[in-house]
Amino acid sequence: MKKKIGIPRSLFYYQLFPFWKTFFEELGAEIVVSDRTTKKILDDGVKSCVDEACLPVKLFHGHVINLKDRVDCLFIPRYTSISRGEYVCPKFGGLPDMIRNSFEELPQIIGTEINLRKSNAAAFKAALEIGSYFCSHKKRIERACHMALKAYGDFVKQGVNGKFPGDLLDGSQPKAVAGSRNGRLNIVVIGHAYNLYDSYINMDLVYKLRCSNANVITVENVSEEIINEKSAQLFKRMFWNFGRKAAGTALHILDRSDIDGVIYLMSFGCGIDSFVCDLVERKLRHSRDIPFTILTIDEHSGEAGLNTRLEAFLDMIRWRKENENYISAHG
Repeated sequence: MKKKIGIPRSLFYYQLFPFWKTFFEELGAEIVVSDRTTKKILDDGVKSCVDEACLPVKLFHGHVINLKDRVDCLFIPRYTSISRGEYVCPKFGGLPDMIRNSFEELPQIIGTEINLRKSNAAAFKAALEIGSYFCSHKKRIERACHMALKAYGDFVKQGVNGKFPGDLLDGSQPKAVAGSRNGRLNIVVIGHAYNLYDSYINMDLVYKLRCSNANVITVENVSEEIINEKSAQLFKRMFWNFGRKAAGTALHILDRSDIDGVIYLMSFGCGIDSFVCDLVERKLRHSRDIPFTILTIDEHSGEAGLNTRLEAFLDMIRWRKENENYISAHG
């Protein structure tokens, strides 16, 4: 009988799921993913998590509740770093411990540390440890790892080629929307993948942009080579993986004449975003007059404020393009 491994549909799911899905399936495990985010999942997470945590971490707790009684083990690795010389949010490193101390009667937690800060070889070592829960043959685990890397590479390549990662992860076609290609706006949305591709917590931001005849471009649509080239222009090397990608994307935008506006999507209380968002905004406003706005999300689900700001931002861009294109976007 196949061992059921649960993967919460949150946090690094939106970046690394194609890798782990292939890896576990190659080892004969049955993957169970938590349901798409709902009000109940979010409310359960808020109730079970410490108040000081950010929205994505609270939501992760809700997805664990959704999964824990349906699987033999939970996959909650201890992410420290996913790229050389950089870190991810420290809360990711403590996530296995947070979950263990938040719930009783949990299934086995696979909490292997993944730390690529000093060497990419550490990823292979972590894969061997994780694979050993399902298979005792090293060669088979190595093969599974290579197959997973190929699947992940294909996922990244599709994003760079213009596919929307959220659509790829859903395994469905984008929702059909009315609108013409004529007059379509190119809007860059910068934000953590787990905020941007979870349509519940961002209140269907991407769909609303598409319905407003906007083409959405995200960090995942920019190649790693371009991001590294542009982020190298920073005065100091970026400390965080996401920060490098966000800054590199912002600097890349400055070289493009077809970008109509930039939205920075952040969750309330995110320490990394409080620095990176300010850096991105300064870079954009100092060098170009690209319209820029910040949308902040939290566990409150009222959409009116977000809808109003989004509609006003797009209306301002269109009005400026058609009538007053000589006026600065920043007054």
